[in-house]
Amino acid sequence: MPDSSLLQWLCFLSKVKQMLRDKVRSANARLYPGRVVLAPKWVVLGVNNVCNLHCKMCDVGTQNLESNFAKNLVGSHPLNMPLDLIRKVIDQTSENWPNSKLAYAFTEPLVYPHLVESLSYASEKGVYTTVTTNALTLKQKAKALVDAGLNHLYVSIDGPEAIHNEIRGNKKSFQKALEGINELFSHENPPMVDIICAITEWNIGHLRELLEDLRAVKINEVSFMHTQFNDPQMVEKHNGFWGTKYPATASNLEEVNLANMDLHALAAEIDAIRKENWPFRVTFAPELSFEDELTAYYHQPEKRFVRHCSAVFNSLMVKSDASVIPAHGRCFNLEVGSLHEQTLPEVWNSLTFSTFRKDLMKSGGLFDGCSRCCSAV
Repeated sequence: MPDSSLLQWLCFLSKVKQMLRDKVRSANARLYPGRVVLAPKWVVLGVNNVCNLHCKMCDVGTQNLESNFAKNLVGSHPLNMPLDLIRKVIDQTSENWPNSKLAYAFTEPLVYPHLVESLSYASEKGVYTTVTTNALTLKQKAKALVDAGLNHLYVSIDGPEAIHNEIRGNKKSFQKALEGINELFSHENPPMVDIICAITEWNIGHLRELLEDLRAVKINEVSFMHTQFNDPQMVEKHNGFWGTKYPATASNLEEVNLANMDLHALAAEIDAIRKENWPFRVTFAPELSFEDELTAYYHQPEKRFVRHCSAVFNSLMVKSDASVIPAHGRCFNLEVGSLHEQTLPEVWNSLTFSTFRKDLMKSGGLFDGCSRCCSAV
């Protein structure tokens, strides 16, 4: 067993290595966006096209199925990614990109019939796996996930019990999520668990209450994410220039009314949360501190708080039909390749993907249709 000083030294070396990789990736994006020299950090999986909740801030939940976001999540066939396809993804990731992480993210992985079998296969191949879930059925699947070797679980919880259940459209979804997390930790070698909370008009004033509810739960981090949306005016501006190649759509605003967000209260709540000590890490994305910043974020979408998209240089998403799109489900509905015809490394630097990256950088690192995406940094 290594002593603590050796572990600290190894941890330091790992951080330095990651920092150097990030610098190379950043330089690559600026100087030669047409070819990415490093492997992706993430291989994102759209393993199925169904969800068992009806979230108010999601196009899938509100049945706005014409948006890019909805099409990326539920627009491909078959309904579930075939087992042979996900094995192909795992094999190629293991062989070509052994340090890349496999992210089961869309649409609701816990109802994917091949989840446990494919996680076990990835574990055998030494591939790091993560699952993002609403955790509605987590309690029933907890032991199987632990036994399969899942490394990291991200659970979406959008407020204390009553608030979360109203947002998610299920009167027991909060309780079931916490029961599932606690069940995970009742087994040996559970995965790391993080909570993701989307800030919306319905949970402002209740964020600190959520943290108190989670205080006794063995989680690693709570990440608050500001509402991600595509404003119709920014879509029109984007499509005026890029609509032929990369059409944008309004998204995630069917039931969300940004005018209803109490930004004065939100700024005060963020400040109070940051001043308090919590038994887990607490982050906000993007890191906005003052009311004027929040006002600009929600009501002036033409204003950029970030410089460029990092995701198209560090991730790609495989859909259930083997088609591949840039980054993840919030990106453009642009097929950059297919695993029926190409390998993952071939898709990673395909002509379509390369052209997309170059066009993005020519636009200053972001398109107008990207200003409120989670991948802008």
